[in-house]
Amino acid sequence: MGAVAVLLAGVGTSAGAAPGALPSDPVVSGATVNSGQDVIVGTTHDVQFPVTVTGSDDSGLSLVDVDLKGPHGGFYTTDAFCETATACTTVFTVNAHPAPGSDDPVDLANANAGTWSVDALVDANDEGSEFASGVASFGLKRAARVTVNASPEPVAKGARITVTGKLVRANWDTYRYAGYTGQAVQLQFRPKDSSTYTTVATVNTDGTGSLRTTVKAVKDGYWRWNFTGTHTTGPAKAAGDYVDVRP
Repeated sequence: MGAVAVLLAGVGTSAGAAPGALPSDPVVSGATVNSGQDVIVGTTHDVQFPVTVTGSDDSGLSLVDVDLKGPHGGFYTTDAFCETATACTTVFTVNAHPAPGSDDPVDLANANAGTWSVDALVDANDEGSEFASGVASFGLKRAARVTVNASPEPVAKGARITVTGKLVRANWDTYRYAGYTGQAVQLQFRPKDSSTYTTVATVNTDGTGSLRTTVKAVKDGYWRWNFTGTHTTGPAKAAGDYVDVRP
């Protein structure tokens, strides 16, 4: 599965080797994917993210070819000119949805979610080159969403509030979101006059991804579900649902 290469303007000129000298091999020092953040992909639009390979050479780096390798044969490759003598950035585009009106296969399947690795081949201005395997790793994960509803509203102080919701995640095989079952999700509360949420309970989703629990009404504030994510799935937080607690 290929990705469109984004070419950045090359910079710098070769420092020049002595006549008859062989070019030295450049050094690959590492790579950063998506500024160090997981790549989260849903089912409705393409996701672009940068991969910056860093290294050094007496003549300066000129070109990089980057391969991304994931579970169950996941693969992307692209190349780009280096924007500085020590850094080379490529941009990858991934998707898990068919093009509108098209039956073309998409890039990602559910089995590809998880930890991916980065291989890089860099060329220097003096024509030296170096291949480095596994210079970085990153998470390529399915997007998640969670909803919340707290009721009754308003409620008498000391009475019970029922908080429900549902956790779903992107299904890259069907291009839809579906319930994420058997997952621990935090129920959090933020008082009306505070900006901080505190976890008050942890509830597991049922066979449809639904959540339900009851808590005592103590003070005015916001209730939400917070899912911290898994190895294959990104995190999700619901917008707080305000409950007015009356004496």
